[in-house]
Amino acid sequence: MKFYNREQELAELNRIRELSFSDHSRLTVVTGRRRIGKTSLIMKSVSTTPTVYFFVGRKSEASLCAEFLPMASRVLDVFVPPEIQTFRSLFQFLMELAVHKPFNLVVDEFQEFYNINPTVYSDMQNIWDTYRQRSRMNLIVSGSVYSLMQKIFQHSKEPLFGRADNILKLAPFDLGTLKAIMQDYQTAYNNDDLLALYTFTGGVPKYVELFCDNVPLTKEEMLAFMIRDNSPFTEEGKNLLIEEFGKNYATYFSILGAISGGVNTQSQIEAALGSRSIGGQIKRLIEDYNIVVRQRPLLAKVGSQTVRYEIQDNFLRFWFNYFERHRSLIEIKNFVALRTMVLEDYPTYSGVMLERYFKQQYAESFKYRAIGSWWEPKGAQNEIDLLALKIEKNQAVVAEVKRQRKNIKPDLVAAKAEHLKNKLLPKYDIEMRFLSLEDM
Repeated sequence: MKFYNREQELAELNRIRELSFSDHSRLTVVTGRRRIGKTSLIMKSVSTTPTVYFFVGRKSEASLCAEFLPMASRVLDVFVPPEIQTFRSLFQFLMELAVHKPFNLVVDEFQEFYNINPTVYSDMQNIWDTYRQRSRMNLIVSGSVYSLMQKIFQHSKEPLFGRADNILKLAPFDLGTLKAIMQDYQTAYNNDDLLALYTFTGGVPKYVELFCDNVPLTKEEMLAFMIRDNSPFTEEGKNLLIEEFGKNYATYFSILGAISGGVNTQSQIEAALGSRSIGGQIKRLIEDYNIVVRQRPLLAKVGSQTVRYEIQDNFLRFWFNYFERHRSLIEIKNFVALRTMVLEDYPTYSGVMLERYFKQQYAESFKYRAIGSWWEPKGAQNEIDLLALKIEKNQAVVAEVKRQRKNIKPDLVAAKAEHLKNKLLPKYDIEMRFLSLEDM
């Protein structure tokens, strides 16, 4: 798959590189979930300039240095002393070299030093502070374990706190990019196919690439590719999260499994887990791991107890709902039954994802100051799928979302809109919209 999007991020990385080479060294941190395209973006941004690339695997520090030394020597055309066996010594050597010679240093999976030698971070801090102003290194570090990368650079007690000049957090592809990909790889696509690509991947580049490189981008072909023996998706959710959660991952998996199945309030989740208290874990899922979001009805007060929890990553939501929940079918390789189950459930499941799609579509239009849903604490009779407040004062949109437009009941939507207006938006002009697959 060709390189898509990331124009703004590339422009920013190019700007930082030019400053690093012409003025003094800069440190850029690139974060984001696994498969989001961090390494591809970084390497594209440095492709025309001298670049030393280090991948921090789980090896001894001496073994890593033995790999790194010839790379640095070859790229920079310098003699690197073979007796260097610590990253501290190697980093100091490179910073001294950067006093006279500008170059890029990319350190991938930077958080792995926690497992190899955590003193690397304080060593780097001292060397960086010593040489930064008089050297010209464009230092870029990246990492996929979000909680650790956040800790390294944003926790005040960590040695590298405050040292990053820029922190770029990569997001999935936007909807315009997904449409462009569909046009390139599946010219005659329909909106159900587009919704399927969005539902299965959430715009995560690696997942999109797997589909583009292997199957036609139709709902049926993508599902068949996902749900089969030796599928790259079968264990992906587990592999993605175990490093984040560590040995206590089972509780987090139970919480995420419950949320993916529609158990979305704290009391319901605790009941589903045998009445155990999970407030601390939910807080970490939101603040440390960036996997769950806390949703309140739009216009509700910040401290409102009317809260629903959602998995914000589309792929993980799908993986927990089908792969993790039906692990027994995968264990006996009954992929036929799993595909049948998903296809039968898909109209209902994708209807919820269509709501998410339109919320993102509205957000990407930059015409609104707030977007969400609205519901009353008791009962769902007045629930509104999409409520958006326009930038223009006292104007709002109330939308009902269904896969098929014929299933929308305009009179019911009008009654909900009138109830909302009387209750919370008496001075607003409210526009009603009816959204379906046709409007994607």
